[in-house]
Amino acid sequence: MSGQTLRARVGTLAGAGILAVLVWRLGTGAFLDGLRRIDGPTLLAALGLGLLTTVFSAWRWCIVARGLGIRLPLGRAVADYYRALFLNAALPGGVLGDVHRAVRHGQHTGDVGRGVRAVVLERTAGQLVLIAVGVAVLLAQPSPALAQPRHLATSPGTALALAVVSALVIAVALRLRGKPGTSRWHRAVRATLAEARLGLLARSSWPGVVISSVVVLAGYLGTFLLAARAAGSTAPFAELVPLMVLALLAMALPLNVGGWGPREGVTAWAFGAAGLGAAQGLTVAVVYGVLTFAASLPGAGVLAGQWLARSRRPQLQLEERVLAEGGTSRRWTERVPHHRRTREAEPRDAVAEQDRRHGDVEPVQRLLVQEA
Repeated sequence: MSGQTLRARVGTLAGAGILAVLVWRLGTGAFLDGLRRIDGPTLLAALGLGLLTTVFSAWRWCIVARGLGIRLPLGRAVADYYRALFLNAALPGGVLGDVHRAVRHGQHTGDVGRGVRAVVLERTAGQLVLIAVGVAVLLAQPSPALAQPRHLATSPGTALALAVVSALVIAVALRLRGKPGTSRWHRAVRATLAEARLGLLARSSWPGVVISSVVVLAGYLGTFLLAARAAGSTAPFAELVPLMVLALLAMALPLNVGGWGPREGVTAWAFGAAGLGAAQGLTVAVVYGVLTFAASLPGAGVLAGQWLARSRRPQLQLEERVLAEGGTSRRWTERVPHHRRTREAEPRDAVAEQDRRHGDVEPVQRLLVQEA
């Protein structure tokens, strides 16, 4: 078993374990209540927000791919992104759709490595913006659930640890840049940093990457607010924002079952710590999970359309081959002389009748010659 497969299975088991603990502690009522509270208008609103976030995520992908020298039309990027979102939501691990998107795009462009790196950089850009905005919100917005984490984040020990880590990262980067290493690892690191600079930090890339990432984050927060209102929460938006940011940060952990697991656990804990009730938080997380899955359903249509196109491709190739062979036969017939085509076109019975008449006439002609 490879390390990647082992990590995926461990993440799936961890997500399932979190859900099992939540059911054990809070019961199934919060899950069922979340499902009952979803109605038609809420689903339509979720589909609209999902379209917004998907289009801007696909645009961010196009920007990064263009920075790496890969052509990616926006329409194709939107379709592939929808397909990836659906696979992320339907399959364990929550990242298999992105893996499929990366490999398929690399195969389409003829450079699998560069296609994979474009997807990795695109996802990394979104996570960096989420972390930056999330840290700013969590430090600026007061919330009872964040009193202890905020105190820990602003303590001198944390600041010193961050300074040490930053210094180490800078030192390693300077050493790699100043020392021309020949190992494969050094070359890979330098190539990754160079592509990150082209895809994310170039003058033609970073404004679009930042704008699209902020819009996508706003769409996620809007979907969370929609889920909170559908779940019956009447808390002000300013009070919900830190809790929603914590849930979004938890979703980045690869410990889930189709996106379920850490999000529900963190949301239940955050709502409980804020005095809004852990069961209420779990219901909000369940509604959010259902809404995001519904918003990814156009990806199922993309998958079905691509499957039908692949299934019809052999039939189309057969028809094209038959038409090509038919055209070759017509061209050969046109090159045959007219008298040969006429001779070959005569029916066999007509030829036999002509031979018979010739046989009847020949004795009469011989008799007339003898009498003369």
